[in-house]
Amino acid sequence: MTQIFVLNSAYGLMTAVAAMDAGALPASSSGRILVAVNAAIIPEAGDGIVDAPHLAALRSRFDRVIDLNELLAPERPPHWRVTVGEAPVLERLLRQAWGIGDHAVELFLQSPQVAPSRVFIDVFMGAPVSIVGDGLMTYSPIRNRWPHTVAGRVVGVVYADTVPGVEPLLFAGTDRLPVPATALRTVVDEVAAATDDPAIDALGDLDRPALVLGQYLSALKLITADEELQMQCDMIDRALEWTPGAIVFKPHPSAAPALIDDLAAHAESRGVRFTVFRGGTPAEVLALRAPFVGAVAGFSTALPTLQALTGLPIAAVGTELLLQRLTPYENGNRIPVTIIDALTRADSPYRGERMQHLVDAVGFAMQPVIAAHLRPRAEEFLTEAPADERHRYFARTRLSSLGLPGGARPGLFARALGAQSGASRITEIQLALRGARRRGKRAWKALRGG
Repeated sequence: MTQIFVLNSAYGLMTAVAAMDAGALPASSSGRILVAVNAAIIPEAGDGIVDAPHLAALRSRFDRVIDLNELLAPERPPHWRVTVGEAPVLERLLRQAWGIGDHAVELFLQSPQVAPSRVFIDVFMGAPVSIVGDGLMTYSPIRNRWPHTVAGRVVGVVYADTVPGVEPLLFAGTDRLPVPATALRTVVDEVAAATDDPAIDALGDLDRPALVLGQYLSALKLITADEELQMQCDMIDRALEWTPGAIVFKPHPSAAPALIDDLAAHAESRGVRFTVFRGGTPAEVLALRAPFVGAVAGFSTALPTLQALTGLPIAAVGTELLLQRLTPYENGNRIPVTIIDALTRADSPYRGERMQHLVDAVGFAMQPVIAAHLRPRAEEFLTEAPADERHRYFARTRLSSLGLPGGARPGLFARALGAQSGASRITEIQLALRGARRRGKRAWKALRGG
């Protein structure tokens, strides 16, 4: 069987290679192909996983490496579409071009809901699919229900086991294929050793630096630009609790220069040296090359990864605000924010099974139809949870609409449907009506020629 890996990030590549090295994935009898994707808006602005020098050793684990951007140019991979009629023709062409022949194919995909991964699902019809996790988003339930003919092909989820005792909700019911932190650490060590960057070497000369990670949350409309500045100033203040000799700020690539200038001024007012690291090297690699005393962020996947790989102290700022701001409730960032909040809270009651219980309950509230099997877990959690914990992680209106503990008393219509099934029936009706409204708007737009 030929294994095809469609990957778009260094984290996904490191996870896949660590799984291969650790034996978490079955051996391939007819080769492994890496289809490298650069999904950046301006892919020419930086190295992707296909050409980053420090990832060369990881690419060598594959028998063939395909640069999908080069293959599709000038089309960008996220915009790639294939019709039903084109799919079998393209499959024959790819099998011939990539030397697959008549061998069976198994797909390992990041971001399976969107192109280009979704295209590979359509092209290699019938091929089993395993999902390669890309951080904390893997712990969320899938956003949209897939047709059974497609969902039934998903056989497992490969993920970095950086949140101890917690399994992802993505494609529940399929095999969980955790990559041990020790295996991931070995791969990250390999990447760190291969990273040649004088700017990273300079970090080693700093006295007890603390790492602050920017996420540019205002671009996601979660907070305002002023709130983001205050949040990142608060990150610097939180980092000072480790008594660092310097702050190393790794900004989001889209961060405005004015924001960085304001943060530098804030650090100066606190009497601590401020250094900006602008390179594309992942935080996980930086932490193995610089003597950080701790790392602070909003809800970055890097936080639990750094803690699992190196034991580095971590802290988060702004998670409680973000939990209230995320809309709609099923926003895919909710599980990552929930996990980071629960991991970093002082005296957090959530570890191991208790953390899994929280994730299950939030996951059900996010996707009550797709994750319907988690309703008993959610009811149990909400029945036992103190009121302040319910308020922190669940909107009361959401609990009310689902008929869950902590919500308002069900109305007459819900009671008429029955205590056991009323809430879920109402939810299904509400979701069906929303879908009908969306379809109606699209149809009306088409009729008007819009």
